[in-house]
Amino acid sequence: MIMRQVLFLSLIAICGFFISSSVLAQSSDLEELVVKGKVLQSDQVNALKTPTPIINVPQSLSIFTDEEMLKKGMRSVGDIIRYTPGVNTSQGEGHRDAVVFRGVRSTADFFQDGARDDIQYYRSLYNVEQVEILRGPNALLFGRGGTGGALNRVTKKAMIGTDLRTVNVGMDSFGAFDVAADLNMDLGNDMAFRLNVHSDSLENHRDYYDGNRLGLNPTLRMKLSSDTTLDLSYEHVDHERFIDRGIPTANNVPVEEFAGIVFGDKDGNIHTVEASVFRATISHVFSDTRKGNLSVTSNNFEKMYQNTYAASHAAGSGVVTMDGYHDPTQRDNFIVTGSLVNELTIGNTTHTLLAGFESIDTENSNFRFNTLWTSKDCSVSGYDQESFNITDPMDFTVTSDAAPTAVEYTNPCSLKTDTETDITVTSFYIQDQVDLTDNLILVLGGRHDTFNVTVDDIKNGTSAAREDREFSPRMGIIIKPRDAVSVYYSYSESFAPRSGEQYKKLTGGSPGSGETLRPDYFENTELGVKVDLSSDLSLTAAYFDSEADKAGYDGSSSEYIVERGLVVDGIELELKGKVNDSLDVTFGYTSMDGKNGTKDAREIPETMYTLWANYKVNPKLGWAFGVMHQGESLIKDGGTQILPDYTRVDAAIYLMLSDDFRLQLNMENLTDELYFPHSHSTHQVSVGRERNIRLSLTRNF
Repeated sequence: MIMRQVLFLSLIAICGFFISSSVLAQSSDLEELVVKGKVLQSDQVNALKTPTPIINVPQSLSIFTDEEMLKKGMRSVGDIIRYTPGVNTSQGEGHRDAVVFRGVRSTADFFQDGARDDIQYYRSLYNVEQVEILRGPNALLFGRGGTGGALNRVTKKAMIGTDLRTVNVGMDSFGAFDVAADLNMDLGNDMAFRLNVHSDSLENHRDYYDGNRLGLNPTLRMKLSSDTTLDLSYEHVDHERFIDRGIPTANNVPVEEFAGIVFGDKDGNIHTVEASVFRATISHVFSDTRKGNLSVTSNNFEKMYQNTYAASHAAGSGVVTMDGYHDPTQRDNFIVTGSLVNELTIGNTTHTLLAGFESIDTENSNFRFNTLWTSKDCSVSGYDQESFNITDPMDFTVTSDAAPTAVEYTNPCSLKTDTETDITVTSFYIQDQVDLTDNLILVLGGRHDTFNVTVDDIKNGTSAAREDREFSPRMGIIIKPRDAVSVYYSYSESFAPRSGEQYKKLTGGSPGSGETLRPDYFENTELGVKVDLSSDLSLTAAYFDSEADKAGYDGSSSEYIVERGLVVDGIELELKGKVNDSLDVTFGYTSMDGKNGTKDAREIPETMYTLWANYKVNPKLGWAFGVMHQGESLIKDGGTQILPDYTRVDAAIYLMLSDDFRLQLNMENLTDELYFPHSHSTHQVSVGRERNIRLSLTRNF
């Protein structure tokens, strides 16, 4: 930790150099620099809910616009994460977005237009205006979770007074094909309609991998008055894909000779999700200094996840033990949120007050079948696992002992869990940003959450319930020696209830007691500096220290105890924006260290860095170069198995055939490096994508 603090102070010195050489030397220009919140190339951070320039936010965050995603050829949330400091990807069992925010793994801290989007699936980017990644606990804005960070997708809305038609078509060297269309129509009478639609045919470098995605998102905007706007939207999602949970390890590393083998059932490994999302948002401007909004979201998800995977493997044995399960989930959410922002002056101070509420009603139904291998007796423990010879392709019809077998996914005998869960959440929050002077800003806020959860165990005929009332504070201090420079300190807290991401159980009570435990608690401190080197180029450096406390049950003393959980500290550096009219650059660097109790924590590379440079040769032609490096990390807490370090090189070339016709070639993993980006467990290590070339055409009509 001391070394990272020293390194961070060095980064502060580097920032000071930039300030003195690039900013202070141009003091006359600084007086004319208008800070518009364009730091990180964004005019608005929707997740912040206040009209605050990013340089005045006491928190590290990154913004990706749709234009930036197009230039970099980003097709998924994972593509964005890999070019973001402080975060890295996790496997997500092959069927869901999974992010490691500053060492905290999450598949639940996802939001769409500020509303919770916690069902587990791979999210499309076809209808996304920008992606916002906030690092550190964000309970004040988002409530439970948010322990390491949060990811918010801002969707495209209908635009009054504008007509546009855009079509994007792409294909790659794996055989994948995609098409997306964006249509906006001004209907007159202060109304507009917008339709985003996409269809993907999925392929990659792994055998059996295929699938398809369909997305449909119509939106309607109505200007009810000069001060009131109503936005209506509906989104339909229909996804299906093959599940690949990777390869085993041996001698503490992934077995490279297995990189071309799929350890999964060709016909049985499948994930499907179908969803409908309705949203209505009304925004009203009460005055020049006061505005508010009210949003209602209703979504329904039906998801099924079915797979086999490598559960164990002994080095040199030529045998692998397979396991699996069938896991359908249905979830209905009804979410109401509202916020009011008011700017006022009291004496010599300016206050930006934010007050809001959130109400969530969730119904979740989930059941799980273990796999049943017909060579086993379902009444005997271990029926869900069977051993097979490692061959390419794998043969799951004959065991390693030469016994014929087949896999059944929904045999009544193998039903493991059947639960129904009801969750209600009521939240209120308030925050005051106080401009004490032109050079000193204070941020104080807090949120109160009432979290009620009831889990009915249908299989066993039992029920458990718990209510948690939690207060999450947030504070920050921003010192601004110049308009274009800020130094900040922040402290925040968050919590995570014990219901799990699937809401299937309340864990941790004493055996047979029916008791449940309090949530896990997280706290984060952060010290950082932000510099606007110009109106389009920003530099951010941050040091953070996060700690978790969790309740447990001590079987020897029969008492509840509080244990220190995950502790992570690290530094982040991000340079982003336009260097000049020809060159855009994004550079990120992260150094982290983490402990989970007394054990070294999993999924925390000691160092990560990324670089993306986009150069415009002339108005018609441009090229880009990207590199990402991830240091080695542990596959599990305190384990010996590692994910080796890797460096991946990407590139892109684009040609403007006309003012409204763009041809682009994106090249991924130019050196064709064999790498392993993440893992779910010891014998489920993902194999990174081989060299891939994607050709896309974008036409505006």
